[in-house]
Amino acid sequence: MKRNLILLLLAFLISGCSGAQSVLDANGHAAIVLKELILAMVLACSAVWFLVMIALVSALARRRDQATGAISERRATVAVSGAVGATVLVVSGLTIASFYTTRALSEAEDPELTIVVRAQQWWWQFTYVDPRSTQTFVTANELHIPIGKDVRLRLESSDVIHSFWVPSLAGKQDLIPGRENILTLRAERPGVYRGQCAEFCGLQHSHMALFVVAEGEADYERWAEGQRGTSVEPSEAEAAAGKAVFMARQCAACHTIHGTGASGTTGPDLTHIGSRRTIAAGLLENTRGSLAAWIADPQTLKPGNNMPLVPLTSDELRQLAAYMEVLK
Repeated sequence: MKRNLILLLLAFLISGCSGAQSVLDANGHAAIVLKELILAMVLACSAVWFLVMIALVSALARRRDQATGAISERRATVAVSGAVGATVLVVSGLTIASFYTTRALSEAEDPELTIVVRAQQWWWQFTYVDPRSTQTFVTANELHIPIGKDVRLRLESSDVIHSFWVPSLAGKQDLIPGRENILTLRAERPGVYRGQCAEFCGLQHSHMALFVVAEGEADYERWAEGQRGTSVEPSEAEAAAGKAVFMARQCAACHTIHGTGASGTTGPDLTHIGSRRTIAAGLLENTRGSLAAWIADPQTLKPGNNMPLVPLTSDELRQLAAYMEVLK
């Protein structure tokens, strides 16, 4: 048991140092503030533990003498009084620090970008809201944000309670059916930050990841403009045949591909799926082979998900995977 705990701790520390998913790798305003609070609590508790150990060793080493019993009793009274006073100061200090940290997390009053995050079993839908309806667009499982700007996330759930958590950028926030919660993200440095659902939400809870891509404003605007566009018309014969397969089968009833007749809302928007890093909410890297494997048998890879098994020939499967790959 002790060995397992040590290994878990080492893995946690290593992940923090390597820039992986970790609260120790803080690159967002909220995450930095939370990290400072955590370190303050760890240092305060370590100091208390150190002083308690000194007092314990001192008490065990001291030999009580009948002649100096009164003096020892007075010393004990002073020590206990000092300990009580120190406890009040430490608890009060940590409470005040926690209060100001909470205030710092809600400083953003007028964010420059609003994104509706809708959690579903078991994937994420991101709607980039714009006052001009023609500029609003939808993506899945990969969230892009500009660095140095406050981004308001409006958190919703379609089914059960989920929890949005990107530890390098912010703390956790629940997504509750019938209720909208708000979370502010602000990335201070560019990078790709892994997040996940942090509330048990069913069989595939552990396979509900997301990636936040923080990039410069020019790169973000270029990406957003591309996402607003319609799907790429395939030029290769195999991909063109895959488009025909997609429109002829159940795929078009569940997914949307802008620029085609597919307008389903049950599954993720696939208009630009070829540009995403992963598929199936972080389960697989986005390659043609992975796309083919997922389409061929989604229930084996991610049991219980809502994508049905669509009967396809080997040629149709290759064509459909080729079509998905060119949607960038």
